[in-house]
Amino acid sequence: MYMAITPPDGLDAFIRALPKTETHLHLEGALPYDELLRPMAPSDYPAEPAFRRRSYRYPTFPEFEQTLLRHALPWFTSAERYYEAARVIFAGHVSQNVRYVETSFHLHVTEFIHVPGTEIVDAIRSAAPPGLEVRVFAGMLRSAYDGPLRETIDSLERWDGLAGVDLHGFEQMPTQPWSFRVWERLRKAGKVTKCHAGEFDGPARVREAVQQLGVRRVQHGVRAVEDPAVVRLAAEEGVTFDTCPLSNVGLGVFPDIASHPLRALMQAGVNCTVSTDDPLCFANTLCEEYAALALQGGFTRAELAQVARNGWRVADVPADERRRRLSEIDRIAGA
Repeated sequence: MYMAITPPDGLDAFIRALPKTETHLHLEGALPYDELLRPMAPSDYPAEPAFRRRSYRYPTFPEFEQTLLRHALPWFTSAERYYEAARVIFAGHVSQNVRYVETSFHLHVTEFIHVPGTEIVDAIRSAAPPGLEVRVFAGMLRSAYDGPLRETIDSLERWDGLAGVDLHGFEQMPTQPWSFRVWERLRKAGKVTKCHAGEFDGPARVREAVQQLGVRRVQHGVRAVEDPAVVRLAAEEGVTFDTCPLSNVGLGVFPDIASHPLRALMQAGVNCTVSTDDPLCFANTLCEEYAALALQGGFTRAELAQVARNGWRVADVPADERRRRLSEIDRIAGA
């Protein structure tokens, strides 16, 4: 059955006290299972599905992707449904003292439900409660430009309220030439560009993302550890890896948290954040991510505080708020 990662009271209080960021979150993959999906159709969605058990391992990435889509798409049929899901998701963040969120929505859903992406962006942003800063990204597959989304992609630079874009999906697909041109154009328009790399493919894809796509925000990036030269490149170029440890374990990228390279990457000078990725599929919370690092990865409180700092270093907030949050973390950590 699903087992929460429950730290001792003192550690739990410490983790919750840290002002945290969530910088790698797929909105559809964060659909609240118990609060929204099960009540919609209880006979279709059991209380404890096998894929949400802590011990579950997805056999392949395509099977994970199908599980996600099979459960998420029935809910996301309108901008109003995006608003309702985001409202519940963000309330969960506030309860964990998460104060800044970067979340992406799957641009391809706009094809299925015939809702303009700008309406989805507005719905997600309007669900943010007081005290939580939310930035919305458009996520798309590496093949997105070859289909009916081309015109939409070419308009993204003009979308008010869109923080940036993220290239995701099955990583072993080659990165197509359109991506380099479009990503450069969007950066010039002031949008933040991200790319999934170094999860199901090796460090060469991280190098490609940094040197060819020009991104400074790599989603995952963890397999860069297999090539010290790529780790040095990331550190020297000021690249952030937005890592998701429990997701990496659930997908079999690493066998357990103790084997995860987060500490090694941080010690090598890479700015690494920690997020939940797809809580619908992993039944994880951000506080559990921190707790797993402590209880299964041996992270000290000082290291957990550093993870929290790393998120605020890249958060799109005014400089005075960044200083205030970093000072708050220092006070809590006794630095």
